[in-house]
Amino acid sequence: MKPFLTLALSFFALTAMAQNPFLGKWKTIDDETGRIKSVVEITERDGKLYGQIIELFRLPEEDQNPICDECEDDRKDQPALGMEIVRDMVPVEGELEWEDGTICDPKNGKVYDCEMWLEEDNMDELKVRGYILFLFRTQTWLRQK
Repeated sequence: MKPFLTLALSFFALTAMAQNPFLGKWKTIDDETGRIKSVVEITERDGKLYGQIIELFRLPEEDQNPICDECEDDRKDQPALGMEIVRDMVPVEGELEWEDGTICDPKNGKVYDCEMWLEEDNMDELKVRGYILFLFRTQTWLRQK
């Protein structure tokens, strides 16, 4: 009975992920260098999206376990690895877009309003925009396969 239950739960988990193309692991890219910085896993809880850093790619001369000492919320003095940087994203009805959440930059501790979207012709590139008022920066995250 246990193997059947495990198989059934795995099937339902995979089905849920297939229904929401935002879920999964995404490689973040440094805007200036084009280098992969991290892998963020996007998950869904209570109808909202959240993103947690699950892997960091650091150069040898960089701190291998950076801490968010400039964060001002519950992330203060927490390691970047394992940090939930995307919070409370809600879906835009009828669109491949989520909005009204926040994203934290663990490098400087700043929290920005956030929206993210997928283009129908390329579901392997996630556009992530952090903004304050009308000033924004958009990154392209790549689906990790």
